[in-house]
Amino acid sequence: FFVSCNDDSKLENEIAKINADFLVERFDKAELNAKPSDLPKLKQAYPFFFSKHTPDSIWVNRLNDTLQNEILQEVNKTFGDFKDTKEELTRMFQHIKYYDKVFSMPRVVTLTNYVQYRDKVIVNDSIVLLSLDNYLGKDHKFYVNGNIPAYLAENFKKERIVVDVANGFAQKYVFQANRKTLLDEMIYFGKLLYFKDVIIPFKTDAEKIGYSEAQMKWAEANESAIWSHFIEEEFLYSTDNKLPSRFIADAPFSKFYLDIDNESPGRLGQYLGWQIVKAYAKNTGEDLMKIMETEPEEIFRKSKFKPKK
Repeated sequence: FFVSCNDDSKLENEIAKINADFLVERFDKAELNAKPSDLPKLKQAYPFFFSKHTPDSIWVNRLNDTLQNEILQEVNKTFGDFKDTKEELTRMFQHIKYYDKVFSMPRVVTLTNYVQYRDKVIVNDSIVLLSLDNYLGKDHKFYVNGNIPAYLAENFKKERIVVDVANGFAQKYVFQANRKTLLDEMIYFGKLLYFKDVIIPFKTDAEKIGYSEAQMKWAEANESAIWSHFIEEEFLYSTDNKLPSRFIADAPFSKFYLDIDNESPGRLGQYLGWQIVKAYAKNTGEDLMKIMETEPEEIFRKSKFKPKK
């Protein structure tokens, strides 16, 4: 145990020396202070936001829109200072650069998107877009009055930004030919969560999966019973397309159709897939990037997974 901790500490010290400097470009702040006459400057600085097919009148209307102005004001209250989030993103980028030697730093641009929470974060090879109006705190009026489900709003907080960005990068690195069975889906999401283990080790397990501490404890305490249920019901190799909505998709709880449903957190299939990928990594010592491309059946077989009792 102590040898392992010492090795982890040496690795983290080595990673901390990696240069991962970047600027956070605040399009939201530029928009907050902009007048219609500033559009040419905005277009020059952020050309990717301005389609040739979108007339300037659309942007003029947006700059004059009272709701958009209120959103920008609220974002500025919460994110006047981006220092803590930038530090976490820096640490994340250092880890990515350690494991991917050809990784190049992307532009990081903050904006607002009328709380389109399914597009909170967009990650590609050259840019990371962060829609900050999706991170104002679970009780913010935009979410309460906007009828956003409470189980989703729980994760609409600034501490979640680096987790969502790490997830965006995980989706870029992950590959597997098959996603037909429930096990395929479990392993796919298990890979995304294991990527976060390695890339953002400074976040708790609960934060990585988006559970409360109580939900995390429930999943850990019931891991063996959940696994037994999946085996008895022959879920793993089933192609029933209802199973992912019951155990993989975002939901307030998992759907066993048992009395325990209301006590359980959602996405328990993701949680189990995560434990399988962790067991595989521990047993094989395989490199992170190789794990992201290993097929589910090989991961499951070589993981020799046994749930916590």
